[in-house]
Amino acid sequence: MITQEQLDRINELARKSRTDEGLTEAEKTEQATLRKAYVEAMRQSLRGHLDNTVVIYPDGSRKPLSQAGKQKK
Repeated sequence: MITQEQLDRINELARKSRTDEGLTEAEKTEQATLRKAYVEAMRQSLRGHLDNTVVIYPDGSRKPLSQAGKQKK
C-alpha cells in the first residue's frame, strides 16, 4: 500500500523534474523507487478487483472472471 506522503513526494518530484533545476541523481533514484512502488500497488489493486469480478451469462450462470475465459462455447 502506498501512503499519501509517498504520493505527495512522487508529485513533488514530478513537478521539480519539469523545472530548469531538474532532479539530482539521488532524487531520480528516489523517484524511480517510488514509481515502482506505486505501479505495484496499482497492480495489486487491479488484481483484487478482477479476482472479485463475476461474469453473468445469458442463461443466468455465474462464473468468476478467472474461470470465465476457460469456458467452451
